[in-house]
Amino acid sequence: MTHPAPPPGCPAHNADDAPAAFGFPLYDKEFATDPDAVYAHLRQYGAAAPVELYPGVRATLVTSYAAALDVLRTPETFSKDPRRWKDLNRGVIAPDSPALPMMAYRPNALFTDGADHARLRGAINDSLEQVDPVALRGYVERSADVLIDRFAALGEADLVRDYARTLPLLVFNELFGSPAEFGDRLVAGMSGIFDGVDAERANQELTACLLELVALKRSRPGPDITSWLMSHPSRLTDEEMLHQLVLLMGAGTEPQLNLITNALRLLLSDDRFAGSLAGGSLPVDDALDEVLWTDPPMANYAVHFPVRDAELGGVTLPAGDPVVISFSAANNDPALAAEHRTGNRAHLAWSAGPHTCPAQSPARLIATVAVEKLLDRLPDLELAVPAGQLPWRPGPFHRALAALPVRFPPVTPAPAGSPRHAAPQQYPGPQQAGPQYGAPGHPAPGFPAPGHPAPQHAAPHQAGPDAADAYRTAPSTAAPHSAAASTAAPRTAAPGRPAETPGETSWQPRQPLPPLPAPTPSTRPAATSTARPPASTGTGRSRRWSSLVAWLRGR
Repeated sequence: MTHPAPPPGCPAHNADDAPAAFGFPLYDKEFATDPDAVYAHLRQYGAAAPVELYPGVRATLVTSYAAALDVLRTPETFSKDPRRWKDLNRGVIAPDSPALPMMAYRPNALFTDGADHARLRGAINDSLEQVDPVALRGYVERSADVLIDRFAALGEADLVRDYARTLPLLVFNELFGSPAEFGDRLVAGMSGIFDGVDAERANQELTACLLELVALKRSRPGPDITSWLMSHPSRLTDEEMLHQLVLLMGAGTEPQLNLITNALRLLLSDDRFAGSLAGGSLPVDDALDEVLWTDPPMANYAVHFPVRDAELGGVTLPAGDPVVISFSAANNDPALAAEHRTGNRAHLAWSAGPHTCPAQSPARLIATVAVEKLLDRLPDLELAVPAGQLPWRPGPFHRALAALPVRFPPVTPAPAGSPRHAAPQQYPGPQQAGPQYGAPGHPAPGFPAPGHPAPQHAAPHQAGPDAADAYRTAPSTAAPHSAAASTAAPRTAAPGRPAETPGETSWQPRQPLPPLPAPTPSTRPAATSTARPPASTGTGRSRRWSSLVAWLRGR
């Protein structure tokens, strides 16, 4: 296939920098700065185009919405199992390639097909269904308050470093029954894998940390997702437990960070989302929908491997070569440009087909509450630099801001000891969890790629003093008790803390609660579907976030 000449100004214009056989690089700063220009150029190839994910890692990127659905919905032709990856099996991929932690085989629901996928996906679905959405909302709000209090009096903050990076980990510590001291290690492991910076070591540290968590929960189960996965009838092994946790935490930390920050960026820079209350604007809902269409937190992923040579929109896809779905390019396919998107959730940000994200409702709830709480507490928040000067983190898979500096009038935090600062009790540390990773009889499953040595404990990565301090002072996880005990009478409140109620610290609901509304499937709507009326657009910036959020909560 002849390579079309890249347009002037396209980050891929210097085509000589990348071998033609590999396509254009998606791992450099230029792609992170202006990915839309690259997607526009790649569309000249047709439905899919050759790219280089990392040096020496070639793949085909699907940029067409219709072609993406064909791949996602045809598992009999496009397998998720990376053991079919020809270049990896031939030794073409370097053992320390940053692509391996994101693309090499793991025995989890993301990298399996058929019966294996159904068994692992069933355990995940059943465990996620036990999460109380009222409790989840409450914990996000409390964790957000703790983080906001740390910078509210300063009048300025970096919302990536000081807020959105730490918030999902605080919430996940609770959801998964993880000790608070694991926070820095999980942050470093996940961000290292997504950024491709010392990815092999980051993967080893993440593996070691999660193995300690598995050992802890085997010894001391509680009302948390980790314990529910363990007790599921599918009887997951420790290795399967490890890799389901890698999948769930990987999908819920970095992408969640990007969803929160990308939505905040849009709200703070686009006047369409600053309409007045009288005009009926719903800025948080609309901002999340727009981000999921235009800047999805995982811009390119859903790696597939054709089981045989296949044709896709006139492009030949060789068997065993990686096929990556560009959720961002597909969502912004010119063929969809005429469709009205307000209230339309037919985007592919959550993927589609048998591997559709199982945690769409919790993910959207966490992002919504995180944004609402911040705008409620700091109603005069504004960007500290022009939106066009915000830095983006390089990487082929995510759409991630490196920093989101903001300023605002300083606000005095609530006094210590107020109900907002009541922290749940802590789980015992991992040293009390019985047999530990590396102990006799408890070997590590090893790095997922074939031929990799078993991971060793690495020195904890440092996420910076702000993140580390937040983990040490923010709410930790609830005291361990069995899932059955969660239906008993509420525990006596600790001194200075209100009595526990549903939605406070127990993730096992004491009575049936109405589920969150199911998200619209990530498929194009039927012709009879009706989009939500467009929100009014204001001509100027409105700073009435507090009253708007209060109204949204009570509508």
